[in-house]
Amino acid sequence: MQLLLNPVDRTDQVALLFKRTFTDSEGADEGAVIYDLAHTLLTTTPEDDLRVFSAEKSGTFTACVIFTRLRFAGDPRAAFLLSPMAVATAHQGQGVGQALIRHALKALQAEGVDVAVTYGDPNFYGRVGFEPVSTDTVPPPQPLNMPEGWIAQSLTDAPLTALAGPSICAPALDRPDVW
Repeated sequence: MQLLLNPVDRTDQVALLFKRTFTDSEGADEGAVIYDLAHTLLTTTPEDDLRVFSAEKSGTFTACVIFTRLRFAGDPRAAFLLSPMAVATAHQGQGVGQALIRHALKALQAEGVDVAVTYGDPNFYGRVGFEPVSTDTVPPPQPLNMPEGWIAQSLTDAPLTALAGPSICAPALDRPDVW
């Protein structure tokens, strides 16, 4: 398996991976929403604010994770938001997603990112270092439907301390239906 950074020249293939994966697990409507989200993130987010990591096997995308810059109005620390993430249905349960996230977090750490945040399953993301945080510690850009899924980690040697908000996410993510 090959791990790639920023396969932006293959935007349609990456977005289709998200559509297929979410359609398989959540249905066609959710697949369409996540396809639109991924495609819009990939085509409208400034390059400096976007990091795309993917796993490929035999020329086919098997997993992808998108990170976008998350700014905090009163805080100088660099933060990125992991959203969305997909592992092709046939490759789930094999550690591909965890390996890809670990690779991505190391790359972000190497470029000086201080904090990684996501909104997802604490059991899955906990395996790669994410821990639950309150909305006071890490103010979300939108109200959360399931606050228990708001999780983060420090990518430095220092423990995660409160980020001074409000937070500002990529415009493609700044929509209530994905929160």
